[in-house]
Amino acid sequence: MISSSNLQLLLYLTLMRMLMLTLITTLTVTASSTDDNGENGKEVDFPPILDADDIAYFSENHDIEGLHWALSNVFQRSKRNILQSQIKYPDLPQILVARGGGDTYATQYKLEMDLEQIKYLVDQHQLLFAEQEEYFVNQVIPIYQKVLDRIPSLDKLAKTEGLYPFDRIDYENGIASVYNKALYHTDYDVMKDDRGNVIPLLHDNFDAQCIENYWYGTHSNNHLCDKSNSHGQKGIVVIDDVLNPAALQRIRDLLNSSTVFYQTKMPLKFGGYVGAYIDDGLHDKLLLQLAFELNQAIPNIMNGHPLKYLWAYKYDSRYTGINTHADQAAVNVNLWITPEDANMNKESGGLVIFTAKPPKDWDFDKYNKDADKVMKEILEPTGFANMTVPYKENRAVVFDSALFHHTDEFSFKEGYENRRINLTILYGDMNVDSAEGMRSTSGDQDDGEL
Repeated sequence: MISSSNLQLLLYLTLMRMLMLTLITTLTVTASSTDDNGENGKEVDFPPILDADDIAYFSENHDIEGLHWALSNVFQRSKRNILQSQIKYPDLPQILVARGGGDTYATQYKLEMDLEQIKYLVDQHQLLFAEQEEYFVNQVIPIYQKVLDRIPSLDKLAKTEGLYPFDRIDYENGIASVYNKALYHTDYDVMKDDRGNVIPLLHDNFDAQCIENYWYGTHSNNHLCDKSNSHGQKGIVVIDDVLNPAALQRIRDLLNSSTVFYQTKMPLKFGGYVGAYIDDGLHDKLLLQLAFELNQAIPNIMNGHPLKYLWAYKYDSRYTGINTHADQAAVNVNLWITPEDANMNKESGGLVIFTAKPPKDWDFDKYNKDADKVMKEILEPTGFANMTVPYKENRAVVFDSALFHHTDEFSFKEGYENRRINLTILYGDMNVDSAEGMRSTSGDQDDGEL
C-alpha cells in the first residue's frame, strides 16, 4: 500500500513529467491563454470568478481571444487546478458550491459518471503519455472505486436528499486530490482549415431568414420556410442539423473528454444530472466560437443580446431531468449532442416549453425553486399550454428564455457515450413584458410530431 506522502510525491513527479513533455495542455490551461498581463502590460488582478456582466463585456464585440484569456486565467488560479503552486484562491467561490459544484460532497451518479469518463479517456487513448495513463489507472480509478464501494444507498441519505459528504476514510483514500479537479482539461481552438482559416460551425442549410420568420410568427408569409430545417411558433424555433458534421463531432468529443462537469444535484429533489459551466472550466474557444457565430447568424433575434452564459448538462436515465423553471436571459439556445441511436424513445427525451412567463413581481428563487407554486399559479390557468420538442441529435431549440420549461421524460441507452447531453447558451437579459401565458385551446398543445 502506498503511503500518503509517497502518493503525493508520485503525483507531483508525474505532473512535472507531463508538463515538460508537451506544450499542449491537458491538465491546465494553455500557456498562451494564461498570460496575466493586460493591454497596458501590467499584471491583472483576476477575481475568483467572472460574472455574467464580465462575459457580456467581451461578448459585445465577439472577442473570443479576450474572453478566453480572462476565463482561462481565472480558472487556472482556482482550486480546480491540480498544481498547487498555481492556485491563488484556495477556496471555491460560494456561488459554485451553492449550485452543486463543491468538492466536499458528491452523489453516487456523479461519482459513477466521473469514473466512466476517466475510463473513457484511458480506453480511447486520449491521454498523451504513459505517465498520465498510469496515474489514471493506478491512482484515480482506484480512489473513485473505493468511495463508490462505501457510499450508502439513497434511502440512507434521505436527510441530505441523496448528497453524500466525504468522510475521513474517503480523504485518507485520496479523494480530495482527484474529485472535481481539472484532471484532463481540453482547450479546443476555433475550427480552422489546413491554411489556418476559420471554418464556420453552423450547417450550410442554416436558414436565418426562416428561423427569424418563425420567431416573429411571420413564417406563413414565406412558403419557402415550409421546406427549411426549422419550424416552430412565435418565440420558439426548432432547428434541425444546426451544426456541420465536423463541428458536431468536435463538440461531442470535447464534452465527453473534458473533466469539468463539477456540478451535481440532490437526486431525491432535483433529478440526476451533472453540469459544466463557462465560468468554471467550460471555456474552450470552440464553444465561444459557436456562441458568437449563433449570435451573429440571427441578428434580428439577437439584437442587443450579447452572450451572457453557457453550460452543458450530462444526464443519468435512472432519474428525472431538470425541473420546471425559467432562465434569466432573453434568448435561450438548447442544443442536443448525443448520437441519435442512443435515444430509446424518439417521441420524447427533449424539452417541454410552456407559453407562460413569470410575473414581473416574482424573483429568481420563486420561479426557479418553487415548482409547485409555478404549476398551480402560473401554468394551470393556461391549461399547461406548451410546445413539446422530442430529442433529436444536432437539433437546437431557440426560445424566449423567460418561458417556463423543463426536460421531457427521457430514456437513453446505457454506456458513457450514450448519456444525454445538452449544451445551453443564454443571451441578453430576461424580458417578462409580454403576456404571461395563454389559455390552452386544442391547437395550443403540441402533438409530439415536431
